[in-house]
Amino acid sequence: MSLPALLLLACLLDRLVGDPLWCPHPVQVMGGAISGLHRLAEAWAGDRPRRLRLGGLVLTLLVVAGSGLAGWGIEILARQDPVLGTPLLLLGLASALAGGSLGRAVRAVLRALPDLVLARARLAGIVGREVSGLPAAEILRAAAETAAENAVDGLFAPLFWMLAGAALNRLNPHLPGPLALAWAYKATSTLDSMLGYRHGRLRWLGTAGARLDDLLTWMPARLVALTLPLAAGRPLQTRQLLLAALRDGAADPSPNAGVSEAAFAHAAGVRLGGTNTYPDGVRSKPILAAWGRPADPEGVKRILSLGDRLELLWLLVALPWLAGPGGWG
Repeated sequence: MSLPALLLLACLLDRLVGDPLWCPHPVQVMGGAISGLHRLAEAWAGDRPRRLRLGGLVLTLLVVAGSGLAGWGIEILARQDPVLGTPLLLLGLASALAGGSLGRAVRAVLRALPDLVLARARLAGIVGREVSGLPAAEILRAAAETAAENAVDGLFAPLFWMLAGAALNRLNPHLPGPLALAWAYKATSTLDSMLGYRHGRLRWLGTAGARLDDLLTWMPARLVALTLPLAAGRPLQTRQLLLAALRDGAADPSPNAGVSEAAFAHAAGVRLGGTNTYPDGVRSKPILAAWGRPADPEGVKRILSLGDRLELLWLLVALPWLAGPGGWG
């Protein structure tokens, strides 16, 4: 099977089926490895910042390298034994993408409204903020913000590295390919979500993973901001919308999440940002696309639709270039 066909099938599998329930998800395996290494690093380092930073660096290298090598091994198997390796490669590629699961989770929140209790329960599974007592307007804002923010780290960043790996394989089939780079990115993202906090020992232990995640997500986030106006059917406003996303996103503590949210906010015309309550306190996020309308069901659906169209645009541009000799069969 050709490489472009595999990538297209993986994207379709993510959108139509999602993650199979009969086998452990690779991110669960990564998370288990991170938890085990986290305990070992803390036992060795104690409360000493220098040791915690070193332990976090070693932990990051082991998890990211191990994930990438596992993906590379499946790629090699797919070449040597296509009957066994190709299905594993396809499932592995699909597992790195979360566009389908993100869309289904956000739409489930919309379907629950106006039942606030059910909507809050569904929202709690996809956001980190406190949801108890949220009115419908705040539930919709939270749904819109998670759809906009997680579009990059859940879909477009792993897709970017998947396509980059495919391009490497196109140039030299002996180099790590799409699954190796996509799983390495997913490991980095998982490290950041589990250890990338600025309190307690994680202030030092999680630094390496958080910085690597910032680095690997930097380009995909800005590529989304650059290409989203095309998916929105507003190519003549590309420069204007890109600059607006970079300007509004710069106020966010994250160098990438703010840009992602702002890009979708401006492209969809939905105002995002405001005060949120988290388990560790209240935080005020910058207002994005202040001129836009408050989040409503149609606005949330526009954000999700923009993500769908942008994924299709990326594939339409990238896959023809990747076509040619060098399939996996």
